[in-house]
Amino acid sequence: MDGGLHLSRGEVSGTKSKIKRTCCNSSLLDSSNRIQNANPLDALLESFLNFSDSSAIAFDLSFERIIESRICDFEKDDVIQRAIRLGSTLTQVARRSDVKRASKHNADVWALPADLTVKVFSMLDTQSVCYASAACSFFQKCAADPLCYSNIDLITTGPKVNNLIVSTMIQRAGKSLRSLKLGVRHCLPLSLSSGFSWNDKRSRQGKELSRSCLAPLIGVDGHDPGARLRRLHLYNIERMDNVALDAALSACPSLLDLEIVGILVELSHTLQSVSNSCHLIERLHFVSTKTGRDDSLKLPACVDLVKNCPNMTSLGLRGFKLHDCKVRVLVKGFRRLKHVDLSGCYSFSGEFLKNLGGNSGGSLLEVINLRDCMHLREGEASRLLAAILSGRFKHLMLLDISNREGLATDTDWYRRSYTPCLDSLAEVQNSRPNLVVVAEFPAEERSMDDPMVFSDTSNSDVSSETSSASTSSFHSNYSGSDLVEDYDLNAIPGDNPFDYWV
Repeated sequence: MDGGLHLSRGEVSGTKSKIKRTCCNSSLLDSSNRIQNANPLDALLESFLNFSDSSAIAFDLSFERIIESRICDFEKDDVIQRAIRLGSTLTQVARRSDVKRASKHNADVWALPADLTVKVFSMLDTQSVCYASAACSFFQKCAADPLCYSNIDLITTGPKVNNLIVSTMIQRAGKSLRSLKLGVRHCLPLSLSSGFSWNDKRSRQGKELSRSCLAPLIGVDGHDPGARLRRLHLYNIERMDNVALDAALSACPSLLDLEIVGILVELSHTLQSVSNSCHLIERLHFVSTKTGRDDSLKLPACVDLVKNCPNMTSLGLRGFKLHDCKVRVLVKGFRRLKHVDLSGCYSFSGEFLKNLGGNSGGSLLEVINLRDCMHLREGEASRLLAAILSGRFKHLMLLDISNREGLATDTDWYRRSYTPCLDSLAEVQNSRPNLVVVAEFPAEERSMDDPMVFSDTSNSDVSSETSSASTSSFHSNYSGSDLVEDYDLNAIPGDNPFDYWV
C-alpha cells in the first residue's frame, strides 16, 4: 500500500469545517457580547443604533421637544445645525466602513492574491487596466502598482490624450516603464484635413499632445522613468520638433525599438540623436511627412549610426530622399540587419544592391521592401534577382519590388517599364519556392504628369487598391508561415480599439 497521506473521516470533516467561512451565532446577537469594556461614546452610539427604523416618529417628537426646550431662536438653530453635522458625520463614517468591508469582501472572494492580480493586470492593455481600477477599491489598489503600467499604449483614433494623461501614466509606471506608445493613428494633419475650421481646432484644445509630452521621461531628482524604456512609438504628434525629440531620446539609453510616423522632425537630426543616445537600438522605423522632400540626411550621420548602433536588425526609412551611397553605408554597415524597408523613397537607383547578400554585407537579410521607389531601375532589379539565383541572400523570405508607376528604365527614369524581368521572376519561383517575391505593376502606361506619381506613400494602401483592377502582378509561392511581424505591404496596421479618453 502506498505510503501517502491518509486522513480519517473525523479529520476530514474537521479540515472542511476550518475551511468554511464563519457565520454569525445567535449568541453574538446579544448586545452585551458585542462591545466589551466600551467607552461612553461607544455605549451611546451602540444604544443609538439599537433603535429600529420604525422609531422615526419617536425621533421627530423627541427632537421637537428638545428644540422647544430652548429659550431663544439662536439656541434652537444651533441644535438643528449640530444635529445636521452629527447626521452627516455618521453617514460619512458608515460609508467609509461600507467601502472597507466591500474591499475586504472582494479580496476574500477574489480567487487570486494581490500579487498575482497585479501580474494579470500587467498583461492587460492600458484601457483595460483603467476599467478594472474603477471596478472596486481592491482592484484600484492592485492597478496602482507600477508594474501594471510598464507597457503604456495611448494610441487613439482622434485627439483625446493630453500631456496630463501621459504624465500621470508615466509617473505611475516609474522605473517599471518598458514601452510607451503615443499619438493618433490614421489621422491626417489638421491643416490637410478636409472641412477644416477654426472651431474644430478650438474643440481639440486641451486634448492634444504638445512638444513637451515626452518631458516626463527626463529624470528629475534621481527618478529616471525613461532609463529602462525599451520601446517608443510616436504617431502624428503635430507639435513635436527636433529639440523635444532629441531631449526625450537622450533620456532613453536602453531603447531597442523606435517608431516615428507623421512627425515634423528631420531624418538627419533624428538619426544623429539615436546615434548619440540609443546605442542598443535594434529596430528603427521612420515614415517621412514630406515625401521625397526630406534630403537632410548626410553621409557622416549614416557612418555614425552604423558605428554607434551595431545591434540594428530592422531598418525602415519610408518616403525619404536617399542616395545610393547613403543607403549602401546603412545596409552593408549593419552586419545583423534582417529587415529593410525603403518603400516610397526617392533618388536611389538600386546600385547599392550590387555585391549585397555576400561577405560584404546583407547576408542575413530576410525582408527587402522597395515598393514604389520612384527611381529604382529595371536593370538593378534584374541584377538583384540574378544574385538570388546565384545563391546569395540565402535567408531572404520576402522581396517587394512593386511600383504603381512601373520601374525606371536604365537610360531615362521618365521612361517606365511595366513588365520587367518576368523571366527572372519565374526562375526565382522555381529555384526558391519559400521566397515570396511581390512584383505588381500597372497594366497600362500612365503619364508621368499624373499627380499620383508624387502622392504620399502613407496613403499607398488607397492607391494600390484603386489600381488593383488594372495591375499585372507576380507572386511566387511560399510554404512558410509567420513571415515577418513588422512587415506591412501598405501603411501602418489597422486602428487600435483604444478609444476611451474623453
